[in-house]
Amino acid sequence: MRGRSRSKLGIVGCLLVATFGLLVGDGVGEARAGEATVLRAGAAAVDITPVKFPVIVNGGFLERTADKAHWPLHARCLALDDGRARVAIAVVDTCLMPRELLDEAKAIAHRATGIPTERMLISATHTHSAPSVMGALGTGVDEGYARTLPGKIAEAIERACKNLAPAEVGWAVVKDFEHTNCRRWIRRPDKVDVDPFGGRTVRAMMHPGYQNPDYLGPAGPVDADLSIVSVRSRQGRPIAVLANYSMHYFGAPAVSSDYYGLFADKLAGLIGGEKAEPPLVAMMSQGTAGDLHWMDYAKPKKSLTIDVYTEGVARVGYGAYKLITYRRDASIDMREKAMTLRRRVPDAGRLAWAKAILAKMAGRIPRDRVEVYAREQVMLAEEPTRELKLQAVRIGEVGIAAIPCEVYGITGLRLKARSPLRPTINVELANGCEGYIPPPEQHVLGGYTTWPARSAALEVEAELKIVDALLGLLEEVSGKSRRAIVEVDGTYAKAVLASRPLAYWRMGELSGSRVADSSGNGNHGTYEGGVALGLEGPESASFCGEGRINRAAHFAGGRMKAGVKGLSDAYTAEMWFCNYLPVDARSVTGYLFSLGRDGAEGARGDQLGIGGAGSATGKVFYRNGDVGGQSLSGKADVRPKTWHHLVMARDGKAVKVYLDGQVMPEVSGEADVVPGGGAAWVLLGGRSDGLAGFEGRIDEAAVYGRALLAEEIARHYAAVERRVAVKGAS
Repeated sequence: MRGRSRSKLGIVGCLLVATFGLLVGDGVGEARAGEATVLRAGAAAVDITPVKFPVIVNGGFLERTADKAHWPLHARCLALDDGRARVAIAVVDTCLMPRELLDEAKAIAHRATGIPTERMLISATHTHSAPSVMGALGTGVDEGYARTLPGKIAEAIERACKNLAPAEVGWAVVKDFEHTNCRRWIRRPDKVDVDPFGGRTVRAMMHPGYQNPDYLGPAGPVDADLSIVSVRSRQGRPIAVLANYSMHYFGAPAVSSDYYGLFADKLAGLIGGEKAEPPLVAMMSQGTAGDLHWMDYAKPKKSLTIDVYTEGVARVGYGAYKLITYRRDASIDMREKAMTLRRRVPDAGRLAWAKAILAKMAGRIPRDRVEVYAREQVMLAEEPTRELKLQAVRIGEVGIAAIPCEVYGITGLRLKARSPLRPTINVELANGCEGYIPPPEQHVLGGYTTWPARSAALEVEAELKIVDALLGLLEEVSGKSRRAIVEVDGTYAKAVLASRPLAYWRMGELSGSRVADSSGNGNHGTYEGGVALGLEGPESASFCGEGRINRAAHFAGGRMKAGVKGLSDAYTAEMWFCNYLPVDARSVTGYLFSLGRDGAEGARGDQLGIGGAGSATGKVFYRNGDVGGQSLSGKADVRPKTWHHLVMARDGKAVKVYLDGQVMPEVSGEADVVPGGGAAWVLLGGRSDGLAGFEGRIDEAAVYGRALLAEEIARHYAAVERRVAVKGAS
């Protein structure tokens, strides 16, 4: 278990078991309006393993081939019919599929079944060990295999429809944090890497390596939902199980279905459905796993086989399956929307650079990363826009969002939090593939999933537009409005609010640059520069209540800026922080708080920071500007990757700094008041000139219009029942 909040969301404790009816599309069923729903379901699996070798394999920077099949590949389909309409949900063992190929498969299936193409959802598992049917980075298309795939997918849909029989359905969702982690990590500010275009822009990157000292911590949160939708006959014979989990892929020799096919086999074996006639069709669809993977890079490398890994995931899924209850009736709906988005095409200079490299290649395939991205620039310039197909499905009160992109975990969490349907299941790489869609703030951090290419081509605002459109579709199918994300006040938050702050920033945002002020005074802040959102904060129900993960912002070269009305020479600043940068990495480890005029010469104003190699190494210090100001430092070491409570109280010239609830101040002395001149700004994670920005997480920050007394500060700290080091602490 990983702290109290996660234990409350454990595999058993967080199990959500409910029932739902079944979604179907228009134009096939025979029931008349007003008649009771009669659910029918059918499923099928069609072998799509290549028969001619070698084949080109997708999933790497450079092209590779395979000369045999290690495990079979399948196109699996679940067809649903409630007497009014019919839908098909198919999952294909492949890495990526272009929309054009899937449009062809849907057209063939429509002719065979009558199901409207907009009532078909087809997604890729994202195995990196299958024949390539879509060009990406240095890999081309295996044209021979690609020609056979649309017909095979259509065959799975047609056979599933032929197997339709009276059925009932149920679902369950569990949290499985043990088998997925964030694979995108933030680099140290002194270890920024170079992108393929020669720019030193990479503050975050995939697969940092285990406990790599050049990296600080994860750049995003994890969506740990393992969702199970189960359909069985009215006599109890299992027909199909549709699972969904956000884990990118495990890694398996080509050609193979990776862990997705193995999960389907293992879950079917646990259920006993392989002996049914027709056999149970189990399938694993890809969740929002664009930045997620099974490897936990915060810990030492461990030896783990794909069989052991998949057995663990399958048993979690089976635990949910055993508690499902079923129903036979439900209302259903489905919507599809086309959206055209711009691609980030190269400017004239980059395009000229790319064409010069391609001219030297003389038509051969790329051999290195620079050649890959040079070719990609020319391709983007030739197609500056793309049309996407988005879908939303309602199954009773269950929602499914289908996204033709590789999606970050934080995006999946936000969709689920804001969806009018509970639960909502996100299926990525559905109905096409238009590459990664990092949230805008992640574009600032750079890295592979932001480099312009077919694998990450869409405009910076694409993620925001896609989420908004999907929420609109979910509103249409549910008849309800999207939900607001509301912070819940635990005992600590209530203690802060009882002290009447001028501003209280909970720092739990999942998107955008606005930092909400929970005090009610309207002193909202703004994130500037490199800030990652939605990371785990100090783990305690005292912050946000039982059964929730407290979330914080990770500062990586950015800061938060807010104007706070009513500040004078008597005020208090309070926060929780967790430093990730080694304290000997630079002369000042990082500035946590600053009050003064933004951009003021000499950074005049109150500053709180952590000392570095220059002085006060690893200790909290107070400073009143660089020139002619006073400097005070504490004695206690600030432990890295550990949450600390920090309060600075100023009363005229008297300055006191308190650490971790101690009644005796860590820092105490006098410092001149620097007039703000009516233009003072509160800055978190940095100071006015941007020097030595804080590298780590800040949470639950507040500013008061008076100097809090030591006893009141101690009461705030005591309101937290438990304090736990963050995941990845040494």
